[in-house]
Amino acid sequence: MDILLQGLSNKKINEKITISGSKSESNRLLILQNLFSEISIENLSDSDDSVHMQHALSTKDEVINIGHAGTAMRFLTSYFAVKEGREVVLTGSERMQNRPIEILVNALKDLGAIISYEAKVGYPPIRIKGTKIVKDKVQINGNVSSQYISSLLLVASKLENGLELELIGKITSIPYINMTLSLLNQLKIETSFKENIIKVYPKKTIKKQTIVVESDWSSASYFYSIIALADIDSEIKLSAYKNESLQGDSCLAEIYQHFGVKTSFGQDFVTLKKVRQTKRETLEIDLKNAPDIAQTIAVTCFAEKVACNLTGLHTLKIKETDRLEALKEELTNLGATISVTDKSLHLEKSVKINPNISIKTYNDHRMAMAFAPLCLRVPIKILNAEVVTKSYQKFWEDMKQLGIKIEEL
Repeated sequence: MDILLQGLSNKKINEKITISGSKSESNRLLILQNLFSEISIENLSDSDDSVHMQHALSTKDEVINIGHAGTAMRFLTSYFAVKEGREVVLTGSERMQNRPIEILVNALKDLGAIISYEAKVGYPPIRIKGTKIVKDKVQINGNVSSQYISSLLLVASKLENGLELELIGKITSIPYINMTLSLLNQLKIETSFKENIIKVYPKKTIKKQTIVVESDWSSASYFYSIIALADIDSEIKLSAYKNESLQGDSCLAEIYQHFGVKTSFGQDFVTLKKVRQTKRETLEIDLKNAPDIAQTIAVTCFAEKVACNLTGLHTLKIKETDRLEALKEELTNLGATISVTDKSLHLEKSVKINPNISIKTYNDHRMAMAFAPLCLRVPIKILNAEVVTKSYQKFWEDMKQLGIKIEEL
């Protein structure tokens, strides 16, 4: 489905939107729920990723296809490695079969897991034979995707002797590691994180409990972008959000002050309001702890005629697409002057925005949603718009609720 977006039907926005649970929290809790049956989950994410995760955890099939769901691939690799007596083949889309998994597989094999490659070494599909793991010490590079690290931590308490995980070198995406540890702590699983050593202690059973998932901050980023581009006093109320969040992307509240977006917290909701502000000429932002919001910020800067230097983006090369190259291609088509390295993006202050450009989405949900707010400046076409369901099922419905005009092509 290709669509055309053409601004707002009303000049000022004043709406309330409910966003489903955090994909990051939901997928961690789904793994934990299958390790500890005492857990109940409320406000679970309705994303395709979480649907794939639920299916994979419930199916008895030997071959499990998780599509584009990278989080599911990584978390399930460790989960099935410790499921004694179960043998599965984890596979996915063509892109998934070109996303590396070797660092995680090597760490698991060092612990005694039985995993082999079905095709290309280092990449899915992988065959996993669940086994009892008694080794309790392993090393992994600290600058890899935090999902590799969280994958190991999620199953650690079910290992006979727990796990001591040593992170080598510089550690990135610490908020996502802390999210995993915080969820373990909510379950009264003992952990420690000192310098570069993480310990998770063994736990056989936990108390029966219900955990409510906070709404997804990555999904909130698109509304921050819309308010940044909207008229003064425009306002969007989003639920359900907490001031004290486990999610790294909650740094949006601070970053978007630069675009005149004021964030106010209520009881389980947040209000975004456009206020007057003095624009900075250039924004310098290190996103090593929140790389998933890089696309949204880059598009906002382009639309607001603000130059930016975004760093800490090395994990974007191995996402649903090479997000840095994809951003460069699409923003260039729109009239931007932009350059990227393997871990940074540099955007000059824009002088024009080309209208009616067709944005390729590269099977990447965040490409579609990050570029959508640009319609408040020029008409814009989004190709394969249905890709948003990977993380946000009703994104286009919510855009219509704000008054954004959407036409199917």
